[in-house]
Amino acid sequence: MGPLEGIKVIDMTTVLMGPYATQMLGDYGADVIKVESLDGDVTRQIGPTRHPGMGPVFLNTNRSKRSICLDLKKPAGRDAVLRLIKSADVLVYNVRPQAMARLNLGYDVVSKINPRLIYAGVFGFGQDGPYAAKPAYDDLIQGATALPALMAQTADGVPRYVPNALVDRIVGLTAVGAICASLVDRNCTGRGQRVDIPMFETMAGFVMGDHMGGLTYEPPLDKGGYARHLSPDRRPYKTSDGYICVIVYNDKQWQNFFDATGRDDLRVHPNFSTFAGRAINIDAVYAELARILETKTTAEWSDILEKADVPVMPMHDLESLLGDPHIVATDFFPVVDHPTEGRIRNMRPSARFSETPVETKRLAPRLSEHGAEILQEAGFSSDEIAALVRDGVTKAALNT
Repeated sequence: MGPLEGIKVIDMTTVLMGPYATQMLGDYGADVIKVESLDGDVTRQIGPTRHPGMGPVFLNTNRSKRSICLDLKKPAGRDAVLRLIKSADVLVYNVRPQAMARLNLGYDVVSKINPRLIYAGVFGFGQDGPYAAKPAYDDLIQGATALPALMAQTADGVPRYVPNALVDRIVGLTAVGAICASLVDRNCTGRGQRVDIPMFETMAGFVMGDHMGGLTYEPPLDKGGYARHLSPDRRPYKTSDGYICVIVYNDKQWQNFFDATGRDDLRVHPNFSTFAGRAINIDAVYAELARILETKTTAEWSDILEKADVPVMPMHDLESLLGDPHIVATDFFPVVDHPTEGRIRNMRPSARFSETPVETKRLAPRLSEHGAEILQEAGFSSDEIAALVRDGVTKAALNT
């Protein structure tokens, strides 16, 4: 039993940001009911698949859930989802609030049906600013919160997006925290509430937490930016036969590094001898470190630096990460049998709980795989469920 055992979540999200958040809630023990359109979440179609509608992005963002599909534009579909909401603890959506209002599923409506509901929206922008109704995607928010500009500053001057859905995942994580905090408050007050988690503001805080710099002060002391993060030599270091990830950060680590490399000349150099000196001259420090690390193989440096207690890790690619000895020892990517997709590589929840351990009980579902049982739990009779299927409000689960 995970820490959220007994919590029912209505998941009206698609793509990545919302599903990532609700998957985590499901991993932690919540009963997550994924309400999909009749065509299903679009991520079902992304990537190589063994069967249509069960692509890897969907499989890796929708475990720990049950699926039902409903046409919410039809009155019977809206009525069905309202019956699900009536007994729920949390509703999560990631369309613009204006779209929820058009479906007549805004907070003003559903809170009257279920005053204890946590109504959580993950969408582009806070609703009290001029961007309130604008659409938002990961790439747009990366650009608007300076990430491509920072990437350009550290490399060849060309702005680039981070090659990961960074915004979606960070905002999803923020949503999990906000939802859990709201549940704690509800346990004290008995009342639910609306919670907005906007992408733009979340990422503005995330990025500027590191890079506010002199812009913290009024008037500003500089143009902002954390010099160590922006150094062009802050990167995996080239060795004589590959690359290695090394950070020599505090005074003790630098003394250990000087001992291990015999570089007593650097030990007394003003650029290296103090934390302040290294911070001011970080580009020169990292450039010299890069020159030193080119002199031996990756394996040699790994051995030397491990023995010297200097932080070091391999630079993996996507395939080699799966074989990392620590990852293998912790069984983070267990190979499991999916009911329809056969042998697949799953991911364990990274958080560990001493008293309420979590265990993946459900792998990602087929479209509407649990539709009948979900409707039955909400009080629908067999005849009513058959009528919903007949009228195109829902679908019976498809075998793959």
